[in-house]
Amino acid sequence: MLTANLIRTKRDGGVLSEEQWRFLIEGFCSGEVADYQMSAMAMAVFFKGLTRTETADLTRCMVDSGERLPRVTDRPRVDKHSTGGLGDKVSLILASLLACCGVDVPMISGRGLGRTGGTLDKLEAIPGYQTQITTDQSSRVLREVGCFIVGATETIAPADRRLYGLRDVTGTVESVGLITASILSKKLAASLDALVMDVKVGSAGFMPNLESATELAESLKEVGAEAGLPTIPVLTDMDQPLGRAIGNAIEVNESLDVLAGGGPKEVRDLTLRLSAEVLVETRMATDIANAEATLADALDSGGAKERFEKMVHEQGGTLSGHLPLGKQKDYVADQDGWVQSIDCPAIGDAIITMGGGRRTVADVVDPCVGIDLHVRIGDRVERGQPLWTVYESQTKCPPIDPVVLSETEVSPRPLILE
Repeated sequence: MLTANLIRTKRDGGVLSEEQWRFLIEGFCSGEVADYQMSAMAMAVFFKGLTRTETADLTRCMVDSGERLPRVTDRPRVDKHSTGGLGDKVSLILASLLACCGVDVPMISGRGLGRTGGTLDKLEAIPGYQTQITTDQSSRVLREVGCFIVGATETIAPADRRLYGLRDVTGTVESVGLITASILSKKLAASLDALVMDVKVGSAGFMPNLESATELAESLKEVGAEAGLPTIPVLTDMDQPLGRAIGNAIEVNESLDVLAGGGPKEVRDLTLRLSAEVLVETRMATDIANAEATLADALDSGGAKERFEKMVHEQGGTLSGHLPLGKQKDYVADQDGWVQSIDCPAIGDAIITMGGGRRTVADVVDPCVGIDLHVRIGDRVERGQPLWTVYESQTKCPPIDPVVLSETEVSPRPLILE
C-alpha cells in the first residue's frame, strides 16, 4: 500500500478497508506516514466523509495504537465527553462529583480544538497540575480519589493524540467520522462500563444544527455499542456559551463555584443531568430524579469540591482558591432591551487572539485571559448594565460587540434539546 494512493481513494469518495486504515494509523505513529500526509487524509475525510464501518474500523485502529487502562478497583467505570463548546467546563466538575457517588471516572481529555477550549488547557492553568502521568500513577490516583483527568499519551490512544493536534490547525475538526473515532478511541482505551456524550448544538460548538448533531449522536451511539461501550448521547444548546466564564483560569474559577454549591444554574443543571445518566446506566441509581438528588447533595455538602482538590493535589497541582486573571475591562449596554443572540464566533476568536487558544500546534496558551459574559439569551437588559467583562494579559482584546439586543421580548433557550 502507498499512502498517496489511499489519500487519492478517499479524496475521490472511495471506501478504505480496516487493513488500509491500520496501515495509515500504524505508519502515522511510527513516522512512516508524515504529518502532511495525514493532514491531507483528514481533509479528504472532511469533504467525503466516512461510512459507519470505516468509522468503526478507524476507531479500533486508534485504540490498538496503544494500551488500555487497567481496572484497579471493583467500582463501575464511567465517563462523560463533550463535543466541545464555549464555556464548557462540565468535565472539571463532573469527574469529582461522580467519584463521590461510588463510581470511578478515568477521564482522558483533550486540548482546545478551534474556538472551543480544552479540558487539559483549563486544568493546566492550575500551577503544577500534571496532565501527562504514567499509567501506574493514574491507577494510584484512581484508587485513592476515584477520578483522574489526563491527556492521551504515547501509550494510551497515541494516534488520537497526534491526529487531534493536526485537526485543530488544519480546518478538519468538524467531521462526524473523525470526531467519533477521536472520542471513542480514548474512551474505549479507558475500559469504561458506560459513557454519556454531551453533543453540543449551535454556533458555539462544532455541530451548527440539530440535523448534524443528531448524525453525530447516532454515530457515537452505534459505534460505541458495536465496541461494547453503552453510549448515551444528550443533545444540548450551544448557541450561547455555557455559564458565564470563557477562557482557562476563569473557567476553573467558575467550576470551583459550582463545586461549592453555587455558580451559574445552567452549568450546575447540565452537570447533574449528565452525571445522573451514567449512574442510572450502571445501576448506581434507580432513576434520573433519584440520581440528581444524590449528586446535588454531593455538591451542596462540599464533598465534590473536596474530591476535586484532592485530585488536583494528587496530580501535582497547587490550588488555594480562585486563580488570578488578566487586566479587567467592563462593557455595558448602551440601550434597554432583551438579549436576542450571542456572537459566539466573535468571542471564541477574541480568546484566541488574546492568547487563550492556539493558532498552531506549538502555541503556548495564556491561562489568564478570558471573557465573563453577564447575560444569556432572553435576559432583560437596562442601559448601563454590565454585559461582558474582558480579562487581557499580553495581547489586547480585538474590538467585539458579542451581545445583540432586541427591543421586543425574547424567549430563553432550552438547555437540553433531546
